[in-house]
Amino acid sequence: MPLELVRDGKLDRRATAEALREFLEGIVSASGLDLNVNVRAASGDGAPAEGEAEVLADLDGRDKEILLERGGDVLKAFEHLAFKALRLEPAYHEKIHIDSGGYRALRFEELKMTARVAAERVQQTKQPFRLNPMSSRERRIVHLAVKDIPGVRTQSVGIGEDRQVVIHPADNKPPDG
Repeated sequence: MPLELVRDGKLDRRATAEALREFLEGIVSASGLDLNVNVRAASGDGAPAEGEAEVLADLDGRDKEILLERGGDVLKAFEHLAFKALRLEPAYHEKIHIDSGGYRALRFEELKMTARVAAERVQQTKQPFRLNPMSSRERRIVHLAVKDIPGVRTQSVGIGEDRQVVIHPADNKPPDG
């Protein structure tokens, strides 16, 4: 029976939190990692701000360093598997945040700061600035961080794992194509 996690275009926070908890506890148990799973639905009934999580999960314990090695690859893999297991469309991925000891939250704040500094540089030099390749979620964080900064615009370029964000002066239009 398919999971009913989205109703009327909105994520059912409680049902999603419960399904995510069950999935993460199962994968942690199967992996043999010594981790505690804590999942909660964000409080508040109103619509969250763009890019804000509605369901938050934290994996903590003796083996959390394994999750965080090599740029958090295992943590990202757990997240990817969770999205597949919950059968969530990509539009709902940003509404779920899986972290370990604040690692991903810190990474997202670093990305926002990097994006703002790069945008300032583009404003001053009028030259495009290309950021390193990153995941779709990380690119979205950059786009959102820069969208209200006057005089600049963002564009994702490249394919697959090499896809990156370029911050352009606002008057520098992208080529047609």
